[in-house]
Amino acid sequence: MHIYQVIIGSEILGRRRSDKHFDFLSAELLARGEKLYASFIIEDDKQLIENVFELIKNDPESIMFSFGGIGSTPDDLTREIAAKVFTGKPLAVHEEAKRRIIGEFGDDAYPHRIHMAELPEGADLLDNPVNNVPGFSVGGRFFFVPGFPQMAHPMIKQAITTLLPDAKPLHRKTFTALTSENDLIEIMQQVPEEVELSSLPTFCGDRRIAVISLCSKEKSLVDTWYGKFVRFMKEKGIEWIEGDRHNDPDLCNPDD
Repeated sequence: MHIYQVIIGSEILGRRRSDKHFDFLSAELLARGEKLYASFIIEDDKQLIENVFELIKNDPESIMFSFGGIGSTPDDLTREIAAKVFTGKPLAVHEEAKRRIIGEFGDDAYPHRIHMAELPEGADLLDNPVNNVPGFSVGGRFFFVPGFPQMAHPMIKQAITTLLPDAKPLHRKTFTALTSENDLIEIMQQVPEEVELSSLPTFCGDRRIAVISLCSKEKSLVDTWYGKFVRFMKEKGIEWIEGDRHNDPDLCNPDD
């Protein structure tokens, strides 16, 4: 699956707030053997939000987690745009969401808060542990939560648990080859698609090195290909050290 994150907030781009969502969502996904395919931080701009949602909808493998813009103030645009893009229909009152909002705020739900019960047709609710105003999902693939981390993150955990009930953790092996990555391309080209290969070249002092990472949900595949890299490096006389050692002062600055 292609998992997208959309963080809607001019306040983040203007550095009036710090993003709390990228690290949270990426860590939650990695713990379940998945990772983000793309992440956007965008302005509270109606056309921009619509364009990003359309891009994601047009990917048949897409899953989306959208943060922000589902409140009742004039700059909260997400509910209306989500309805347009993902259902092709206007917002409709969700009776259970309405009940929760009235239960939380009573008469103070009117005249403004009650609009948060206007959701895309057929939306399912996500539970809000802070004030009972729900987030929502459309089609079991597109999830919408507030910008507040205290509300959003429990909703995301609920969504991920539903989405990935049988998740398997990723297995990874990382090593630092004391050579240019160019010297490893021959073996890199043999790695199958089932194993995610990452090569991060850098300088360690005045020497070129490459940090190589092999990752898969199948531990046996990672172990097999790590063994093949080791045999290749032994045959070529290439030194390596387990782990990511690109900032190791003993390795990069041995005379300091």
